[in-house]
Parts: sequence; structure tokens; C-alpha cells
Amino acid sequence: MRKWTYMLTLAVMAVPLLGLAPDVLAQEEAAAVAEVVQQGVEEAAGVSEEMFTVNNTWMMVATFLVFIMHLGFATLEAGLTRAKNTVNILFKNTGIIALGILTYALCGFNIMYPGDFNGLVGFAGFGIATDAAGITSAYNAGYTYWTDFLFQAMFAATAATIVSGAVAERIKLGPFLVFSTLYVAIVYPIMGSWQWGGGWLSTLAVGGMNESGDPIGFYDFAGSTLVHSVGGWAALVGVIMLGPRSGKYVNGAIKPIMGHNMPLATIGVFLLWLGWFGFNGGSVLSADPGAVSFVLVTTCLAAAAGIIGAMVTSWIAQKKPDLSMALNGSLAGLVGITAGADSISPLWSVVIGAVAGVIVVFSVLVLDKLKLDDPVGAISVHLVCGIWGTLAVGIFAPGFSFINQLIGVVAAGVFCLISAAILFGLLKVTVGIRVSEEEELGGLDIGEHGMEAYAGFQTWTTQ
Repeated sequence: MRKWTYMLTLAVMAVPLLGLAPDVLAQEEAAAVAEVVQQGVEEAAGVSEEMFTVNNTWMMVATFLVFIMHLGFATLEAGLTRAKNTVNILFKNTGIIALGILTYALCGFNIMYPGDFNGLVGFAGFGIATDAAGITSAYNAGYTYWTDFLFQAMFAATAATIVSGAVAERIKLGPFLVFSTLYVAIVYPIMGSWQWGGGWLSTLAVGGMNESGDPIGFYDFAGSTLVHSVGGWAALVGVIMLGPRSGKYVNGAIKPIMGHNMPLATIGVFLLWLGWFGFNGGSVLSADPGAVSFVLVTTCLAAAAGIIGAMVTSWIAQKKPDLSMALNGSLAGLVGITAGADSISPLWSVVIGAVAGVIVVFSVLVLDKLKLDDPVGAISVHLVCGIWGTLAVGIFAPGFSFINQLIGVVAAGVFCLISAAILFGLLKVTVGIRVSEEEELGGLDIGEHGMEAYAGFQTWTTQ
């Protein structure tokens, strides 16, 4: 019996997949590993084993919160679109998180954090793996390498999810999933490496030097540009290449196409707000009580101010209070504060959130005037308010340069616009990216999936 147990143990040890399956260790080996880890942590990070455990636990909790954001995106997008496309929306959001995690494990993580590289593009190899001595994160020894990967993977999938809502109700499922896979695997991590991976944006000296003589650099704490604008630029390209939904703009007039389930959309926004506590709070990269609690406060204040800003603005501009605008106002405030949640005072975080709430309303109205059909307001929330939040760091946060922030915004815009245009363009000329008019009228649930979200509940005509 012992012989077979030993052979089985050897077999399991010999079958790691992309470095994802850890070795099965004997008790003596496990104790040795623990000793190496503890010693390495204390030497590299200067923290005790207890603090390492606390940091790692908080980072995992933050990871879970960011994961919940994908449910928030799914319900928000489903609620703000028509019932006949609900299955399609939910399917895309389900596929994106799976594809995002797997492609980020395959290559994205090591593109985004390649170690020493030329500042533009680097690659540390396929797959994810580390040994006992290297179990602490390469960029922060306060938690494990595996926690670092999982936290970052949640962010990666978010960028593609932003695109989903903007192109809803008329894009083919297959080409969208292909685009999302390539965008998360290549474009997003390259852009992230320029700042978070130690690339050229992090050492930008155009805006001057700090008191220590080091370049001020571009700064984006949790991703107003590196996550939200990256997704927003791709959403803009997708909307332009697809064109508006049938019946949206008729004879020069704008015809509102209402969402079918505002309770679902509201639930989605509150899930996203909850998840943002992990999105921004986890970006402290430790469980430091002062830093984390400060970030959570600025994040929450900006979200609340965003609602008020959007509510008042839409009430004045549209003569009646618009729930969808108020919901997007909270997200606008959250996106706006994300770049500087750790360095902007509570007072200024309220200002940034309120301004974002105002901006998002006017952005939605202007895009409609330009006949850029975005069913959920993703471009206005994530791109426009992402730009605002990034620039706001250079305005309201002491020690940062507006010039450097502007350079980072422009760099992200140029790179992401070109990349998204190439990917969407190739798909458009090869397999096509838009469903037929008949499929669009009948709904993508039936056309793409052969099922309904609310089977037997209602018969669809023109909606």
C-alpha cells in the first residue's frame, strides 16, 4: 500500500500545468519551505511572519471583492439593455473572466511584470511558477507570488468587460471573445508594464524631479488610465466600427432605447461599489491600517459625490431625475478617484467625484449627439472620467506633475486606439463583427444562443 501511495505522490508531483499545480511535499520538506519563506520574508520585506499573513489575507479578500465586480458588470449591462439580449450579455461577461484569467496566466502577467526590460516591451516567459525561495511577490514581498498573480488577473479581465457594455446588442459573440482575449493577453499588460512594471512612464522626468532628485513620473494608483481608460479606448473604437443599433438614430432624431430591468442595473452598481473597496483598497498592496482605511474613505466619498453631481446635473439638463445617470454618476466618481485614492485628501476626493458626476452626464449627451451609441455609458464612465481622474492627480495631489499625467493619458490613448483599431479592423474584414439586421431585431439571445433569459414570459416585437 505504501508503495502505491509513494508512486501516486511522485505522479502528482510530475504533472504541473503552466506552473499552476504545486509540488506535493513531505512534511519535512514542507517545514523546510516554511522556514525558507519566513526567513526570506523577514529579510526582504522587514515584516514578521504574522504581518506577512495579515497582508496576504487582506490581499486575498481584496481579490475576492474585485472578482465580485464582474457580477456587477454583468447585472448592470443586462439591466441597461433590452431583455432580448440578456443571455448574450451574461454569456460575454462569463466568458471574459475565464479568458482573462487564463490568458493572463499564460503570458499577460509576465508581460506586465517582466522584471528588467527596456521600458517599452518585456516578457519573462510563458506561464506562472515560482519556487519556495521566491514565493514572495517580486514586486512586494509582503504577500505571496500567487496572491500577486490572482489580484492582478482580476484587474486584467476588467479592461475587456468595459468594452462589453459599449458594444452590446449588435456585436457577434465569437469576434468579441477573440478581441477580448488578445486585448487582455497583449495590449493591457504592455500598457500596464509602462507604469506598474517599472517602464518608461514610471520614470518620466518631463514634469521635473522630486525633493530626492528622482523623476516625478506618471502616477496611476489603481488604474483610472491603466485599467479604465485602456478599456474605454477600446470601447470607443468598437462603437465607431460597429455603428449604432438599428432604430437608435432616425431622421436626425435620437430615439431612446430603454434598459429592461432597472432593479438589476441598480444591484450591479452597488456590487461594483462594493468591489471597488477591494479594487482601490487592495492597491495599497499591504494591510497597512492607515493607508487602507484612508483609501477606502476617499473612494467612498468620491462615489457618493458622483451620484449627487450626476443627479443634480441630469435633473437640470433633462428636467427629471434620471436613475441611470445617477447610477453612472457613482461609477464616474469611483473611476475618477482611482488614480489618486491614496494621495488626494478627502475634501478634494469629494470635488473629484462631484465633477466626474457632472462630466459623465454631459459626456453621455454629447456622444448621443455624435451618434456614438453606447448602451450603458461605458465610454463616458471609464474613458472620459478615467482621463479626468488621471489629470486630477496632477491638479490636487501634492508632489505630482500635471504634465506627466497628461503625457500618460496621451500615450495610453495613442497605443490603445491603434491596437484596438488593428484588432477590430482585422476581425471586421475577415469574419465580420456585426450581427445581421434580422438577428438584431429578433435579439441576440435567440440569434446567437438559441435561448431566452425570460422564456415564456413575454413576446418581443420591435423591442
